Amino acid sequence: MSLKERLNLNTEPVYLIDGTALLYRAFYARTDLSRSDGFPTNAINTVLRVLMNILRDENPTHVAFLMDGKGPTFRNALYDLYKANRPSMPEPLAQQIEPVRTGVELLGFKLFISDGVEADDCICALAEKYKSERPVVIMASDKDLKQSLDTNVFMVSQHGRNETIYTLDGFREKEGMEPSTWPDFQALIGDSADNIPGIPKVGPVTARKIFAETGPTLEDLRDNYTRLPDKLRDKVEPELENVFLYRQLTRMKTDCCDIPLEDFRIRQPDTDALHAFLDEFELRGLKRMVPTSSASASPDSSIPSPKAKPSPSASSGMLSLFGDTPPAKQEPEAPLVTQAISTPSELPNFAGEDVGLLMEDTGFFLGLEGIEYHFTGSPADLVRALADSSVIATPSVQDLLRADEAWGYILSSQWFDLSLAAYLLDPESRNYTWPRLRQSLYQDGRPEFSDVTADLHPQAKGCAALAYMRGIQGQVQSAELVPLMRDLEIPLIPALVGMEKAGIGIDLTSFKEFLDDVSGQLDSLTRSIINHAGEEFNIRSSQQLAVVLFDTLKIKAGSKTATGKRSTANQVLEKIKDAHPIVEDILNYRMLEKLRSTYLEPLPKLVDKNARLHTHFNQLATATGRLSSSKPNLQNIPIRGKYGPRMRACFTASEGNLLAAADYSQIELRVLAHFSQDPALLEAFRNDEDIHTRTAALLTDKSPEEVLPDERRNAKTINFGLIYGMGVQKLARELKIKQTEAKEFTERYFEKLSTLKAYYDTIVSDAQEHGFVTTLAGRRRLLPELHSKNTMLASEARRQAVNTVIQGTAADIIKMAMVAAHTDKQLAALGAKLILQVHDELIVEAPEAHIEAAGARLVEIMQDAADLAVPLKVDMGVAKDWGDAH
Repeated sequence: MSLKERLNLNTEPVYLIDGTALLYRAFYARTDLSRSDGFPTNAINTVLRVLMNILRDENPTHVAFLMDGKGPTFRNALYDLYKANRPSMPEPLAQQIEPVRTGVELLGFKLFISDGVEADDCICALAEKYKSERPVVIMASDKDLKQSLDTNVFMVSQHGRNETIYTLDGFREKEGMEPSTWPDFQALIGDSADNIPGIPKVGPVTARKIFAETGPTLEDLRDNYTRLPDKLRDKVEPELENVFLYRQLTRMKTDCCDIPLEDFRIRQPDTDALHAFLDEFELRGLKRMVPTSSASASPDSSIPSPKAKPSPSASSGMLSLFGDTPPAKQEPEAPLVTQAISTPSELPNFAGEDVGLLMEDTGFFLGLEGIEYHFTGSPADLVRALADSSVIATPSVQDLLRADEAWGYILSSQWFDLSLAAYLLDPESRNYTWPRLRQSLYQDGRPEFSDVTADLHPQAKGCAALAYMRGIQGQVQSAELVPLMRDLEIPLIPALVGMEKAGIGIDLTSFKEFLDDVSGQLDSLTRSIINHAGEEFNIRSSQQLAVVLFDTLKIKAGSKTATGKRSTANQVLEKIKDAHPIVEDILNYRMLEKLRSTYLEPLPKLVDKNARLHTHFNQLATATGRLSSSKPNLQNIPIRGKYGPRMRACFTASEGNLLAAADYSQIELRVLAHFSQDPALLEAFRNDEDIHTRTAALLTDKSPEEVLPDERRNAKTINFGLIYGMGVQKLARELKIKQTEAKEFTERYFEKLSTLKAYYDTIVSDAQEHGFVTTLAGRRRLLPELHSKNTMLASEARRQAVNTVIQGTAADIIKMAMVAAHTDKQLAALGAKLILQVHDELIVEAPEAHIEAAGARLVEIMQDAADLAVPLKVDMGVAKDWGDAH
């Protein structure tokens, strides 16, 4: 039975969904779901499943899916400790935010991101606005939202399989108050989840006693608190001023959102794009719930409703993913003109033309001036037909090259990579998949697409790719990103695909021996931990571990989790590792367990028949322009520590070959010297001095020969720390000194290297003026939070400004080196192949007879990749395995 039926509603309700709460609940409800490359999908799966169930069971007409935006809200300005106890969002959850948003919109829901206020405030504001027009159903679990309950406003909270429906009458009966006084009540008892103190030692029972004596509002309490018994008055009196602040924190704003109801009308989903999205994240169970065509849905292609429903009328505008057709248009839409072609002779003449290209399982869709061509012939034939075209707009050149090397014959200057262009324009977005980009063609508020989509058929594919290019071409040009895309990023793609296909060899015997060794140590540590605990327990269970550490062994607990539980995170255990031998064992256990589960067990299972491992290089993953890799991730293979060298020694050259590993030496500090023109840095690098010793000598007023090892280490910490935006507090922790000493150390550093401070200030002031920073190659990063009134956000934006210029330029330089190495004729003649890039390091594999020459040539290419004010230095080693070559 639908909610509408259960609530006995005669009018279609508007549903307001707390998307942020649903996202968190979905993430923690199931933690074992991920894509084959390890990308987490548990939250995506659960959120979309909940929304599909709503479409199926409720057949809604108007739904708003609201999520918190970035940055602080007015509550942080009122009370700087608001939610200060909450830990940062887990990275696996943060990774899923953008995919969830994409999926929500693909399902036809209106997504609203709140800024300056929380999504809960918007929900209450919209409930207040809409309740006179129609019923409002709030789908949320935050108790603060109960203050919105009214005769026409309901709240539905879902916890697992249990559902609770809150109504005005039910609230009055249970709580003994009106929803309007709920914030007053919450102000007294506080909210540990939001770090709102409330009155100490006043819980719900005591708060009710207080209001029974004084009246139900804080104003009543202020005027009548002298009526309270002495014991209660002593609790209340010191907090009389504070509780009014606490009420401001718990009271929802009802004047922050003024959005027309029609904006939240459910749209007909684009099921083709939705299928592609679900394929991308390998959510096969959800895919089976979606019809196979945007135009119609067969009865077998969707989940049947539990109860037959009448088909919605066109006038009602009700749309459903599950079998209902979209409302008929007043004017029938002309069919899309598509020509099916299987032989190259049937293709049109593409010479001098701009072409949209989309690769699908059924072939290639090409868009040319409003006409779609569906080509089912070979890629090689299509490449020949497109050889003289002007520009080819496609979602991913990398995907084309991965699928068939014939695409390598297209000149890099002919490609317009849509995902790459979108990434360069907005490197913070995280989601550049074609379904997401295609959807933006039809979004309101995107004026760049208004002209190109005027005559674009909704089912267009190749024509949609062409339209998207024409929509953003102007933005790419005005942002001066054309040279970066044309001369660096697109030419880099063949190098990335070449490395992916080449792969790197691994020694399966060494992996097995390493795994056996680690497994033996884990067994030994398990016995030791159980002996220390005096009882059997699940070491991987945080809850059981907390009981052992803090209850059984009486170790003083450190910080708590967001849910109030005692934390057993590594950073907490590091602080108490001297309290009991078990803590050190647990830290070692976790380190070895990660080594086993992340590398030693899974990697050998991923090799091809030649025992070579093939990763995917991600060009669109970081805001600074650095590359990442996945399926598997080879960027984070351990290098240092007890097991780093042994881990890298498991990566080897094939029979008859050797590896040459070339690594930029202190490239970021050299970039800093180039941009800042600091005399001390310039002189040190030009004279090939040890930069950390030179810095230590400046800071201690010693000659380089007099510098002690600890002094050099401290100088190294601050040299690199400043690039990454290290503050005084972190520097103090890293150097194990007091904050006052760290502050003096930082001041002395900038006094001795005075040009650096001026350069950092220039980066920030330029970014504040223009809204972005740029790297050596012209890469941009927008930094709107530089103008934030929240000091924490503004400080983070300043750190990002400096970090992006330095790290981003270092990323530009190694990409330049990769492009040059991939196309270098000398390396090719030596039989050398570029096979791996990790941070500032490139690795080539070549026959033993030629490896020294290949390594020397690679060093030459890397040192000449960019013209800086100081030399680029490269360290190179040659060996059979990566560990010895590094």
